[in-house]
Amino acid sequence: MLKKLFFVALATFGLAVGAKAQTNVQLFYDFGKDRQYVTTTFEMFKADKFGDFFFFIDHYYNSTNKDYKVDHASSAINGSYFEIERGINFWQESSLKDLSGHLEYDGTTWGQGTWCFGAKYFLHSQDFSNMLTLYAMFETFRGFGEADIPIKFTAVWSMADLFGVKGLTFKGFADLWGNNCTWIQDDLSVKTTHWTFLTEPQLWMNLGSAFDGHLDIGGEIEISCNFAGNKGFMVNPCAGLRWTF
Repeated sequence: MLKKLFFVALATFGLAVGAKAQTNVQLFYDFGKDRQYVTTTFEMFKADKFGDFFFFIDHYYNSTNKDYKVDHASSAINGSYFEIERGINFWQESSLKDLSGHLEYDGTTWGQGTWCFGAKYFLHSQDFSNMLTLYAMFETFRGFGEADIPIKFTAVWSMADLFGVKGLTFKGFADLWGNNCTWIQDDLSVKTTHWTFLTEPQLWMNLGSAFDGHLDIGGEIEISCNFAGNKGFMVNPCAGLRWTF
């Protein structure tokens, strides 16, 4: 499970309101088939005069980490995934302020890493309550994995006060990337697919003054195709808590 949560969508907004760093920690329980484990995520986003910086790291608390499949939940970390991203924007006062260069590294504790190079474009409503960031990247694999089509497309969105409900936020991401996956068919023939898709829409409700606005309760649904060693589509619901510092 990837938790690419969603301060990336705040990049240009962060540039507009100042360079204050934004951090949060999340706790999720995955109810998906062959999952049933806890994931923690730590994120940080910071804008500066050169663009913006973002990273997150997921820790998986399960008994095994091969292809994310588990026997039961564990109290120990049994695998991690992280992303470090740099937005490059020296032209923040120009008419192209919403277009940035993008450098990204995605890494795992099980031996795979990917460099991504490209650009991103930021769209938003006038009050920044609705935001959308679009990415187009070239990717290079290190370790396990390869792609005949080495490109990646990402969309990240955020919608505040959904349906007019104060504190209710809908956010998420969708990734489509080149990824060679080989499957053995029922007739023992070999088939290779060339794309992987992953999206994680989330719904959060802020608990307000009871926790000084720091605590959200909600969840997400991970929807994937040809992801993490699984053929075809999978749907995995999760329940979660998020504390924003």
